[in-house]
Amino acid sequence: YQLFCFWFRLGYVVLLWLCVTHLRCARAETKTVVQKDAEFDVTYNDTVTSDNQIIYAFNHTVSRNKTEGVRVTVDVLSEGAESSPILFVVRQKQAVLSFQVPLILRGLYQRKYPYAHVGRTLCQPPTRSLTETQYFFVDVSTLSSLGTHYQLRISRVDSFTLHPGCTCSSLRPADTHTHIQTHLFLSDCCVLPYHQCPVYDLDNNVAFIGMYQTMTKTAAITVQRKDFPSNSFYVVVVVKTEDEACGGPLRFYPLRPDELIDAGNRSKTLDVVVSPAISSDVYVMGMLFCLGIFLSFYLLTFLVACVENKRMHRRREGLLNPADMSPAETGIPATHYNGTLLDNASTLSSEAITDSIASDANYGYMERSLESVAGRSRQESLSSIEEDDYDTLADIDSDKNIVRTKKYLCVSDLARKDKRVLSKKYQIYFWNIATIGVFYALPVIQLVITYQTVVNVTGNQDICYYNFLCAHPLGNLSAFNNILSNLGYVMLGLLFLLIVLQRDVIHSRALDRNDLNALECGIPKHFGLFYAMGTALMMEGLLSACYHVCPNYTNFQFDTSFMYMIAGLCVLKLYQKRHPDINASAYTAYACLAAVIFFSVLGVVFGKGNMVFWIVFSVLHILATMLLSTQLYYMGRWRLDSGILRRIVYVIYTDCIRQCSGPMYIDRMVLLVMGNIVNWSLAAYGLLKTPNDFASYLLAIAICNLLLYFAFYIIMKLRSGERIQCMAMVCILFTAVVWGFALFFFFQGLSTWQKTPAESREHNRDCIVLSFFDDHDIWHFLSSIAMFGSFLVSAGDHSVMLIEFK
Repeated sequence: YQLFCFWFRLGYVVLLWLCVTHLRCARAETKTVVQKDAEFDVTYNDTVTSDNQIIYAFNHTVSRNKTEGVRVTVDVLSEGAESSPILFVVRQKQAVLSFQVPLILRGLYQRKYPYAHVGRTLCQPPTRSLTETQYFFVDVSTLSSLGTHYQLRISRVDSFTLHPGCTCSSLRPADTHTHIQTHLFLSDCCVLPYHQCPVYDLDNNVAFIGMYQTMTKTAAITVQRKDFPSNSFYVVVVVKTEDEACGGPLRFYPLRPDELIDAGNRSKTLDVVVSPAISSDVYVMGMLFCLGIFLSFYLLTFLVACVENKRMHRRREGLLNPADMSPAETGIPATHYNGTLLDNASTLSSEAITDSIASDANYGYMERSLESVAGRSRQESLSSIEEDDYDTLADIDSDKNIVRTKKYLCVSDLARKDKRVLSKKYQIYFWNIATIGVFYALPVIQLVITYQTVVNVTGNQDICYYNFLCAHPLGNLSAFNNILSNLGYVMLGLLFLLIVLQRDVIHSRALDRNDLNALECGIPKHFGLFYAMGTALMMEGLLSACYHVCPNYTNFQFDTSFMYMIAGLCVLKLYQKRHPDINASAYTAYACLAAVIFFSVLGVVFGKGNMVFWIVFSVLHILATMLLSTQLYYMGRWRLDSGILRRIVYVIYTDCIRQCSGPMYIDRMVLLVMGNIVNWSLAAYGLLKTPNDFASYLLAIAICNLLLYFAFYIIMKLRSGERIQCMAMVCILFTAVVWGFALFFFFQGLSTWQKTPAESREHNRDCIVLSFFDDHDIWHFLSSIAMFGSFLVSAGDHSVMLIEFK
């Protein structure tokens, strides 16, 4: 019994102790909740501790037809509040907003920036009534046992609804598109998004919804109605904690990763301008303008072809009555010259050219009888023809080492191979570039569609480098005008193909008739490279349009790849006109162009500031120039093998030391010396300056070499006694003028992916034509016309650079 009493008393004491302890814990965990009826535009100074919680109750009247903004402003007055921040929770009818003060925002490398002054803007809840009184509550709490002193102020935002010319932060657009343009007077980095409720207005969450872009001094966003079914949205401007996101320097370098950094007073003064976007009529006018320009070239070509056919018909009738015509008009071939170049002649019946000028020249087949030519059937199969089968003849004069190394060459010396063999050889250019274009374009189209989809889904407009001040969306495309302006490349490329096809058909018919002029007069007529040039121009338009779907650093090569091909094909065509037997094969040419594109990609990715890359590229550039010079000087009659050094030493000894003699081929030497000077200078410039835009630098090299060889070609025509008629000179001058204006608009630099998106927007400009096209669109228009004219000029002796020999 005593033992039982002992255990009973002990249990009673333990139970009593547990009850007392539990009551103390419960009393310690109980908080005092203080609720206050608060008013707008009143500053509340209070202290909150872990033992109490303060709730402020507000009510205000909202209208269905008017949007009002409510601003919550909080200042923490106590020192050392970073260890125990205050939590503010704003409870609205359909939304809850919470934030802490001091607010900690993180920058690059997890730098921490505390903000003791915080202001947030509340969304207005929707209402179906004409007017409605709504309540919202602000809850204030903390875990600090010492207490934290703060100030709270709730106020209405004046001029909250954004009208044209007003500096505010909300608007209700009434148009299908709305254009938001922002100008800032300081260069601090910030973000310009537009949202629907809830509004995310902090540096770390501003990109959660809506569309946004970084900016320094200017920015523009075009808002489409389809993106906001409620016909309303909020414009938010958030100053970032660091300028690094916009390309600025990093100001702070803390030694300890957890050290708090005072960012200072980062504020911006800005103007927000809202204006209606262009109407659908402007879209229609822009498309009709674009089509009208390039369809006019089709009409002009048709008229010229009709005039030319009529003139050719009169000349054929004159051939039946030669007594009424001068010898020059009879089309009888007259001469060739003993230089390295000889101009082409057109024929009376073999080609229907688009100009009113023609000439004839013999390229060395007149020694063969017409009967032998006519006896060879044109319908022979080409499938078994190989180039090497016709590369040698029985007589000693056909030996390539003898013929091609003569001091004075005629075109006939470099056109000894069978025409059918060369025709097959040059047709490969067209089929290869068509195949390359298909395999190149399909993944490009898929990639840019993916880019555009990512932009539309994420809202990140920093992905693409548009001219945002003149970017007109259509459907899912963000800059339809930049895509439409590339139509000229496709249409004029197709027109060039049609011109070449017509001339090819007429020439084939003349060959079927065994026409003397088609068989024996003028330079050899091969159209494969012409087809390749027209196809390359069309592909340039397609890929340039793909690039402008989302222009950025990763897809710039889409816009330049076929530019390199066009430049290379033009040079090859000019060279092939006088050297058809020794011109490069399609496989060799495209392999070299592939190497150029490969280095273009390497330069864009690794070339910026990388001296090792520039040294390697400059050395390879100079070596390639020397090898090509040797190939051109010796007409391909040299070998790159183990004995090359011995032969070089021997030539130097015999021609420079033993006896000082000048070069055997002076004309070629002059061209190659000038070419080496230009290319060595370009290599030195790249090595010393290391330009950031490597793709444009590489394109400049190709264009300089093309212009150099074209100038040499013209000079040799004049030096050989061939005259350029007035119409041809007008075409050349017109093309040169158009190129000049095109380059002027190209160098305006409306955007650049070499800088950050925010810095690129500083170069943006307004539209200049029909409120639809900007400077870069005009570059597309003019450059497509200039390329078309350049093709006619490079086609030269077939179209615009023809001479009549007396």
